Amino acid sequence: MTGAAFRWPDGATVELLNARSAGTLMETLGIVFTELGEGYLRATMPVDARTHQPYGILHGGASVVLGETLGSSGGALMAGRDAAVVGLEINANHLRAIRKGMVTGTTRPIHLGRSTQVWEYRIADEEDRPVCIGRITLAVLPKPPASGG
Repeated sequence: MTGAAFRWPDGATVELLNARSAGTLMETLGIVFTELGEGYLRATMPVDARTHQPYGILHGGASVVLGETLGSSGGALMAGRDAAVVGLEINANHLRAIRKGMVTGTTRPIHLGRSTQVWEYRIADEEDRPVCIGRITLAVLPKPPASGG
């Protein structure tokens, strides 16, 4: 899927995505959506005590959270208002240890089907060196009705 053939739906903004993150794991980890570009979505995450593992480096699970956040958020935008997406499978290759600073994740769609979507993600350090790469597969489901309680 090329960026030229890809368009975000009307009303899709990083402000909307950041507002949806309030009170969630994304807020706890400091994930902030920064760019909704032609064919990609980007967010940052700090590398600090919130995202470290015991050896003082970025926890692989935190990288996976950033990757899943990006892919699922892009997928939700593309699924539309009457649908929801849930993760079916995610993989990650951890390529570089990082102790501090900020990482930036970028996701791009590979497949946008009616029942499944596949997104790839790349997480890089402040020098744009790859830290983690991966892919997430999403199921596209009818949006459940809002609960009354």
